[in-house]
Amino acid sequence: MNDIKKVAVIMGSDSDLPIVSGAIKELEKYGVPYEAHVCSAHRTPKIAAEFAANAQDNGFGVIIAAAGKAAHLAGVLAGNTTLPVIGIPVKASELDGMDALLATVQMPQGVPVATVAINGAANAAILAIQMLAINNTELQNKLKQSKEDMIAGVIKKDKALQEKLKDI
Repeated sequence: MNDIKKVAVIMGSDSDLPIVSGAIKELEKYGVPYEAHVCSAHRTPKIAAEFAANAQDNGFGVIIAAAGKAAHLAGVLAGNTTLPVIGIPVKASELDGMDALLATVQMPQGVPVATVAINGAANAAILAIQMLAINNTELQNKLKQSKEDMIAGVIKKDKALQEKLKDI
């Protein structure tokens, strides 16, 4: 691919890997380079800030951050970079991920975090790919093909449904 930036996939804990793997699979499917790391907003705040501050110089174009409970990781990263940050609120507590969703989406003015659904890692990767595709025609074409494939899949399911309804 012509000069594609990497995507950073940052987890607040290694226990987030089963969720984050959905993003990694999408990035691999589209041939987007990535690095995945564990970095905590609370346990390693200096490391998180340093990673974000140096991300652009290290070849990253977008940062994806997955965290549960207090879920400050995306905000800490966003506060230390001008790169787009996409937050994945992780369902990791008794509150079914609502705590993480609110912590990720309720950012102060000037420190935006794009936020996907609770455990929505695949969509986080697709959004990152769309951001990178702004300047990459190969990614644009892959995204267009994916949309066409989705349309064809829905049409196929509708035809199958219509056949089943004939037998009712």
